[in-house]
Amino acid sequence: MSHPPRFTEDDPLLARVRGIALALPGSAEKVSHGRPTFFTRKVFAIFGGVVKGDHGSRALGQALVFLPDPEERPALLDDGRFAVPGYEGAYGWLALDLRGEVDWSEVAELVESSYRLTAPPRLVAELPA
Repeated sequence: MSHPPRFTEDDPLLARVRGIALALPGSAEKVSHGRPTFFTRKVFAIFGGVVKGDHGSRALGQALVFLPDPEERPALLDDGRFAVPGYEGAYGWLALDLRGEVDWSEVAELVESSYRLTAPPRLVAELPA
């Protein structure tokens, strides 16, 4: 059974995330569990998340879900802009709500950091140091 889409293709926030994620070497996009998912061999970013225990909530519907650097995770959790999403949160992932004022250079850094943690070394080597 496939999941219904949890996004709209014309969402400008998705367009920004898509542009950042697909600019990384070897990255691709697929829809998984109703959400745009960006990956190489492994997923490194997801557009939209769910609140644990409340799948109908739209609170994280327009969020960047990413895998943070383990050393940075505690500081991000102390920042009220970040949340632990349902499902991925159990594996260390975090979510940043993209509604409101967003620092897109920060979003790009978070996406790249997640990419560096999940992409094959040969692809990571293509990134600037």
